[in-house]
Amino acid sequence: MTNLHAYPPRGRASLRSGRWSESGRIYLITFTTRAREPLFAQWETASAAIRAFSTPSIWRSSRLLCWVLMPDHWHGLVELGQTGNLSSLIRRIKGRAARAANKARSLSGIAVWAGGFHDHALRADEDLRSVARYVVLNPVRAGLAARVGEYPFWDAVWLPQEEHRG
Repeated sequence: MTNLHAYPPRGRASLRSGRWSESGRIYLITFTTRAREPLFAQWETASAAIRAFSTPSIWRSSRLLCWVLMPDHWHGLVELGQTGNLSSLIRRIKGRAARAANKARSLSGIAVWAGGFHDHALRADEDLRSVARYVVLNPVRAGLAARVGEYPFWDAVWLPQEEHRG
């Protein structure tokens, strides 16, 4: 008989394996739409989700440093607050954005996001601004824009206030 506990977890369970929420830590977060459906290729749907991501109450003591909403996924750099739990925070973000996206599409209760998320806790030797550039350059690498400024669905706290899109 095989000992199932000797094998590493697979699928979404493997994403949770070893997950630890550390206050003050910065995390690179990625989550995808259900079946990688390009729901956010539609301006109204993307705009509704962005308004939901931008709601201060969703973040509580955590802070969103930069983000990009792609047609079928979201990347963000998040600084976890003193009272934060990463899984709870992501659940709030995804839930609020899903409700907003469904409302924009005149739907209700339809799954928007795939289950789970990927997180990477930044180490002390990782350059925060380089990781932020990686996040906001996603549309350029995907061929959706020639330059970052041409893509409308991103933001970063390092932008001067007059350039801030939020």
